[in-house]
Amino acid sequence: MLLTLLLALLVLLALAFRGLGFLAWVAAAGVWLLGWRLAGIDSPALFQASALVLVALALLFGLPLLRRHLVSRFVMPAFAKVLPRLGETERIALEAGTVWWDGELFGGMPDWDKLLGFQPPPLRADEQAFLDGPVEELCRRLDDWAVYQQRDLPPEIWDFIKRERFFGLVIPADYGGHGFGALAHSRIVTRIASRSVTAAVTVMVPNSLGPGELLLHYGTAAQKQRWLGPLARGEEIPCFALTGPEAGSDAAATQSEGIVEVRTIDGVEVLGLRLSWRKRYITLAPVATLIGLAFRLKDPQRLLGEQEDRGITCALVPRATPGVEIGLRHDPMGVPFMNGPTVGTDVWVPLDEAVIGGRAGIGEGWRMLMESLAAGRSISLPALSVGAAQMATRICGAYATVREQFDTPIGRFEGIEEPLARIAGLTYLMTATRTLTCGALDAGEKPAVPGNICKAYLTEAMRQVVTDAMDIRAGSAIQRGPRNTLARAWDAVPIGITVEGANILTRSMIIYGQGAIRCHPFVHREIDAVARKDLKAFDVAIFGHVNFLFTRTVRAALLALTGSRLAAAPRTADTARYYQHLSRFSAAFAIVSDLAMGTLGGSLKRREKISGRLADALAWLYLASAALKRYHDEPKTAPNFALVRWSVELCLYRIQEALRGVIENLPVRPVAWWLTLRVFPLGARFRPPSDRLGSAVARAILEDREARRTLTADVFVPPPDEPGLGHLEAALDKAVRALPIETKLRDAVRAGTLDRAPGHMLDDLGLAAGVIDQAEYELLNEAREARDEVIAVDAFEPETYKTLH
Repeated sequence: MLLTLLLALLVLLALAFRGLGFLAWVAAAGVWLLGWRLAGIDSPALFQASALVLVALALLFGLPLLRRHLVSRFVMPAFAKVLPRLGETERIALEAGTVWWDGELFGGMPDWDKLLGFQPPPLRADEQAFLDGPVEELCRRLDDWAVYQQRDLPPEIWDFIKRERFFGLVIPADYGGHGFGALAHSRIVTRIASRSVTAAVTVMVPNSLGPGELLLHYGTAAQKQRWLGPLARGEEIPCFALTGPEAGSDAAATQSEGIVEVRTIDGVEVLGLRLSWRKRYITLAPVATLIGLAFRLKDPQRLLGEQEDRGITCALVPRATPGVEIGLRHDPMGVPFMNGPTVGTDVWVPLDEAVIGGRAGIGEGWRMLMESLAAGRSISLPALSVGAAQMATRICGAYATVREQFDTPIGRFEGIEEPLARIAGLTYLMTATRTLTCGALDAGEKPAVPGNICKAYLTEAMRQVVTDAMDIRAGSAIQRGPRNTLARAWDAVPIGITVEGANILTRSMIIYGQGAIRCHPFVHREIDAVARKDLKAFDVAIFGHVNFLFTRTVRAALLALTGSRLAAAPRTADTARYYQHLSRFSAAFAIVSDLAMGTLGGSLKRREKISGRLADALAWLYLASAALKRYHDEPKTAPNFALVRWSVELCLYRIQEALRGVIENLPVRPVAWWLTLRVFPLGARFRPPSDRLGSAVARAILEDREARRTLTADVFVPPPDEPGLGHLEAALDKAVRALPIETKLRDAVRAGTLDRAPGHMLDDLGLAAGVIDQAEYELLNEAREARDEVIAVDAFEPETYKTLH
């Protein structure tokens, strides 16, 4: 009898582990009854009672018609009470974009072969040519220190940007643009950002959320023909006015409004809009000639129909239109890209010409914005973040080799090695995430949740990388001037954190809020069925959800107890265990998420600390997936292996801590205890990357020139005679050539052939003693002079200093 029960349990667990919950119960019941017979137990009454109970349960839960009327009919009203109530703007925001790899992670059983089989489209020949040609030339012409002092890009740079159609990166060639894909767009912005944040922002904004993007996807044929060509050629400079004093994170609360009215123009009655707005923080507004505007459209005279409030709408307003006030500038952290307020007072425009999409676009503005942001958040700020991180990696890898203290390159000190490892590891992880997400966009996806993850977590990673780089450069990092590139990246960090949805909001509300509804295999279907009062659809969804929770609970517990060894993994000898651990945490995330929603219900919207930790878990699952995908697709070198290990081990630790944070703070403590036993039955075993692994990652950018070049492939490298990175690259080349000679001198000191002496004095002693020859002596002098130039900082005459910005 015991053996039969054990067999039934094993069948139940095995089938549940593979995701077949109801079949597992049926199979286990069958084994139970068969075992009862085979065991020869002589209790017909008990056998019949057991059989009747099993048959009754099978009929009740196995026949949908019966289940709907005896179970689901009573569950549905109770379920409706705990569901979050969504307004129309929330619903549109949550439903924007498509579900992609995030759905696999939310489902608890990610198909790794699907991810590894995904082939992002490579750069086209014209995209690579643009990177190698106009982008390189733009970077070569830029002097970012001069841009800061002049508080604007020079006129010749503006002319070059317009002439080479940098404002038309995403506009199709048919309209005079380039028609580049998402990855090309991202890499262009990344390279420019490594040279000048001001120039990068100037280029990226017209190609992100704004008139061009909105016209391309939603404009009428006449609007596209009228505006896209001039926008691509830079004849029109766009801005998009969304944020206002009353509507920051809650952009749908805008008080900007348009009133539908008729005016007589040249003897003809024309239906138009009388617009009034107050907007701020609008990039390119001071120089814009075409304003994209988001506002609430009202029709008090019912000229369009019976409905007065027509909803959020987007329109195009030429700068020269009477009533437009524009031209003032904000000063965002001293970074001198064009940004400022705009005000409109009784601005009248023809409705059919102005509203994006014509009359069909009335009330569709919020949907347009959310769908466009689903793509835009994947490209612009992540690209800028990767540019800052790659630049920091390039600078610090060279500086920690060239800069010496106590006659030793500072990169050999563990105190420097630790932040160097973070810089290199996070840069690898950030670039991998950017590449995977842009690849999805180029493949036709609009990955809203991954886009939000990219925006929030890559800008946060940028903050960490730039902070570490400033610490390594130390005193030279805080002295502003032409030599100091890092300080200008430091200035820009808070901007990336704040704009296009502040990271606090994105993490605590948007990522998990959108993911829980869009990516979960059943929640959206349940909400939709309740809203439509569709009992049949609700029955299918709710019992599918029950099956999902049961199977993922079994899966999470078994994987936790077996160290993830039961999880299927791709046949990759060196990284297979990482795939297994991520599969375990995907299942764990699924059940923790479900029980957080189940116990908190609609109040989860207000429990932002919990939803933020759930967002952390999902985000680090996604970032780890990107790192493994990158390693799979690139050459299997020792530095790459160290980098992927560091990246994934960091992610696993962060996922673990996020899930622990959720469980420890769930208000229903019995549920929390139950989850702890299923998710962490053996305790929290994952740790951050070890010191030894961190050393290997740091050495990759200190000692392996090819690894450093690969990790910073998108960085613009200036000529060797330019202060800052140019001088640093030249000094590194000389330091590497001098390294064997310095080693020879140190060996002579250790052998007693030479007395210990600092710097040039040791060189002189070595030459006099014949330890080194004249050519080697001169090479050492060149290297030391280059080092002296690299560690020098800028100083200014008092009168010049007064004019600095």
